Amino acid sequence: MIEKLNQIGEREILNRLKKFLPSGQLEDDTAQINPYGKEVLINTDVLVEGVHFSNETTSPKDVGWRAIATNISDLACSGVKEILGVTVGIIAPSSTEWTWIEDVYIGLEQALKEFGGQILGGDCSSGKQKVVAITAFGTVGPLRLHRSEAIDGDLLITSGSHGLSRLGLALLLSDPLINTNQLSKELKAQAIYAHQRPQPPLEALRALETCKPNHLSWRAAGTDSSDGLLDAVQNLCASSNCQAILDPNKLPRDKNWPLGAHWDNWCMSGGEDFELVLSLPPEWGKALLQVFPSSKQIGRMQTGMPKVYWNNGKEITNSKYSGFKHFY
Repeated sequence: MIEKLNQIGEREILNRLKKFLPSGQLEDDTAQINPYGKEVLINTDVLVEGVHFSNETTSPKDVGWRAIATNISDLACSGVKEILGVTVGIIAPSSTEWTWIEDVYIGLEQALKEFGGQILGGDCSSGKQKVVAITAFGTVGPLRLHRSEAIDGDLLITSGSHGLSRLGLALLLSDPLINTNQLSKELKAQAIYAHQRPQPPLEALRALETCKPNHLSWRAAGTDSSDGLLDAVQNLCASSNCQAILDPNKLPRDKNWPLGAHWDNWCMSGGEDFELVLSLPPEWGKALLQVFPSSKQIGRMQTGMPKVYWNNGKEITNSKYSGFKHFY
């Protein structure tokens, strides 16, 4: 039987591709090379029309901004120090108006002015749908975060609230599943901004670096929640070969977030939140909670099979919390 990508799924696709790469290279959000003795992080992300953006939800300038933000988020969750620059690949139908390309580049430039780096080059080609592919480069800071460094006793901490981007998408599409009357104006504006102009967690990373207790080593585990909070925790568990225990009363909800199973699903698996998800020694984790007000402890790590559980012992599965799928 010929297997299709939507039958295999992204996680298994990456697992099968490991044989083509050096050992451990797909265990993190970024790759690392050491040219001439310097440690450089490299990341590539692709935004595809109809999958990651559309004319109904995202202006060309926002497409450019989001393309940069997604890449820098991956660099941040690997411990980047300085954003060096990006290369840009664009595919678009030949009928595309020039102003769309120009506005994408304006969005790219706006994001780089905010977060650092410059456009170094790239390529363009025609195709049936619009695609923006970014490769970003950055230097390694004092904290080189890996997914594989979580251990028993760590606190699970995320740098901010989750679900906002998914709510923003629903609002932009006038999703009938939500009752806008139950949402505050503040929450609606915040959610739309989170979807169109996401902020990579560079400030959270800097806070994490500066608040480390002096007597502790730089051992910590981290990733980002670009594909959803649950997916991020599962990745930490799989790479570190341990399990996570989450507290349902400590989900990282915004202060104005409605209660209910539907809203918890978006918090757990909405995707594109671009927050750090960290496994930290307790003393370091408590220090981060004090110095970075938006951070939240959501659970802890312990020895066991690499799965995710509620603190009542019930396993948290993808069948209930269905997150973003790259192939469907």
